Amino acid sequence: MAADAAAAHRPLVLDPAAPSAAAAIAELRARPGVEVTDLRAPLRAELAEIPDTPPPAGDRWVYYPWRNRLLGLPAEQEFRAVRLNRNRNKLTAAEQAVLAELRIGVVGQSVGHAVAYALAQEGVCGALRLADFDAIALSNLNRVPATLFDIGVNKAVVTARRIAELDPYLPVEVCTGGVDAESVAAFMAGLSLVVEECDSLDVKLLVREHARTVGLPVIMETSDRGLLDVERYDLEPEREPFHGMLGGVKAADLRGLASRDKAPYVMGILGADQISARMGASMVEIDETLAAWPQLGSEVMLGGALVAAAVRRIGLGGALPSGRVRIDLETELDRLAAPGAQPASAAEPDELDPHLPPAGATDVERVLHCARRAPSGGNAQPWTLSADGDEIRIALRTDYRTALDHRFRGSAVALGAALYNARAAAAALGILGSTELRESDSGGLIAKLRLGRGTDPALAADYPWALRRETNRRLGAGGALDGTLLAELRNAATAEGAVLRIVDEQDALAEAAAILAGSDRVRYLEPALHGELFAEVRAVSEDLTTGIDVRSLELAPDEQVALEVARRPDIMANLRDWSGGAALGDSTRDRVLAAAALLVLTVPSETADGPGLTGYARGGAAAERVWIAAQRAGLAVQPISPVFLYARDVSELAAISPGFVDTLTSLQGRFLHLVGVPERETMALALRVSRAADATVRSRRRPLPGVDTSS
Repeated sequence: MAADAAAAHRPLVLDPAAPSAAAAIAELRARPGVEVTDLRAPLRAELAEIPDTPPPAGDRWVYYPWRNRLLGLPAEQEFRAVRLNRNRNKLTAAEQAVLAELRIGVVGQSVGHAVAYALAQEGVCGALRLADFDAIALSNLNRVPATLFDIGVNKAVVTARRIAELDPYLPVEVCTGGVDAESVAAFMAGLSLVVEECDSLDVKLLVREHARTVGLPVIMETSDRGLLDVERYDLEPEREPFHGMLGGVKAADLRGLASRDKAPYVMGILGADQISARMGASMVEIDETLAAWPQLGSEVMLGGALVAAAVRRIGLGGALPSGRVRIDLETELDRLAAPGAQPASAAEPDELDPHLPPAGATDVERVLHCARRAPSGGNAQPWTLSADGDEIRIALRTDYRTALDHRFRGSAVALGAALYNARAAAAALGILGSTELRESDSGGLIAKLRLGRGTDPALAADYPWALRRETNRRLGAGGALDGTLLAELRNAATAEGAVLRIVDEQDALAEAAAILAGSDRVRYLEPALHGELFAEVRAVSEDLTTGIDVRSLELAPDEQVALEVARRPDIMANLRDWSGGAALGDSTRDRVLAAAALLVLTVPSETADGPGLTGYARGGAAAERVWIAAQRAGLAVQPISPVFLYARDVSELAAISPGFVDTLTSLQGRFLHLVGVPERETMALALRVSRAADATVRSRRRPLPGVDTSS
């Protein structure tokens, strides 16, 4: 009897109404060591609370030989009514009945254990057939939900026992010899679909070859970055195994290969560019410091969930074509954002303006492409870019003017950022030369980069980050920045001749939030500023090569409604007349309060009139360098441009906003005091940094005009 119990995987179900069973039940109840538990009364109490219960069908006594326990249970229909009751509406009774007709085979019992248990747990199959030749070892317990008492027991038997302890009425067969060329036909006989989760590469192909012959769907999950693979041989009998990714290789060709020889085929299945970095590194270590492929229990459990969802879809006749998808939890966690924020998946491919230069671009075109990726107020791109031989020229556009960009100071900051990007690209390409920055006689600003043969490691390292730099207005989360990072950010500003002043204490951030919210209120209520603001904001259907894509504002649904209300000048006029509109600054207030820090870049004031356009341009270069350093450190960065940013005195504030001079004077004074800006310095730009998922969309740019690269 002990030997039989050790091999058993099915419980003995006894009907006390059957004369032949009565004696067996009595013998078990009297047998020394058998633990008897009667669950009939508590389960029927649960049943009484469920509407539309099945008619009574009597009782059953269920004996589990591997546990030496005898349970009293309601019969199958009543038992299932209680056990699956919480599936209701997620799965209707009709759907549950359809799924109960499925007979599913599961090959391999690591991920396969999780799959089989999930299918049984949800009641989405009527029978299971499990195959694995291997026994449980201690090293399996990081991912297989077995116990120390299962060590040495066949894996398929362990899975079957666990399912029997969940539902003794579900038929489960085990194939303790696994699946091979001699047994594959018998294993698949009568099945509805096959889940393949074995480690043997030749058996993987063998399963698919036979499934293709008999027309069964095959599902696989790899436990690395959540790869779910579906092959619908029931719909496409001519489909090549693994979607044709292995060419014409047959199972027999792979039998007996060493791990090293199998590696190219494994990579062919998984995709070398798609596996996780740690899995890729681990594959190199197989037979060196690792004995087998690594797997995590949480990834295995995810695999069970994914396969169960796919089985439901197929079983209910839903659309599920052949193909594969990754449900990568690590990537999803990287997109973690505040409730109400637009998910990163809302982004549409930036097909009109990829961040990388086009294939085949010359070095000069690469430099120009990087320069135009620089940030600018309202994404106005207030520059002209040109090349003449070995000289790159960036000129300020004086035909573009807004009230906020007083005396082109904001445009000069943008031009400085563009020049920094050009220098970074030239350094990375080994063509860095000297630069010149000067104000023109007409009041504009011209930057020149002469191409040479030089480089600069620090600049070159910023080139790829300059290409992917983005404005991220997600709400994000704060948290203190460590001292090492703060020092790196300060050094980045210093390298470009600027000073970085950091606001990161909570009380100071709260004060900054109130000031900047007040500035936003003015921007909405001052008619000229209001008109310029909404001229910048673009709908998805509009030209997005300039201006701000409305999706990039990362507005929660209530903020979207507020924006539509704020768009109306007549509503703003009423608020202005009522001295109202405090809520107009809520979006900025919330984002600053959620920030890790506010970074304010200042430049020396060379004269009583300020730093001049060249000084603002140096501030722009510093802002870009700090921005890149922050983004490289994993921070989300958003420029903050209060209405008073580029005004140096009351008369200039009056020119920007004649209706709110006193308000702006007060706000500017409070902000300068808060940040600690001395009279000898001038603000160039403020950056809000936080921890957030990637931006939904990245701003596009105007296409580059024809570039003359002749000598």
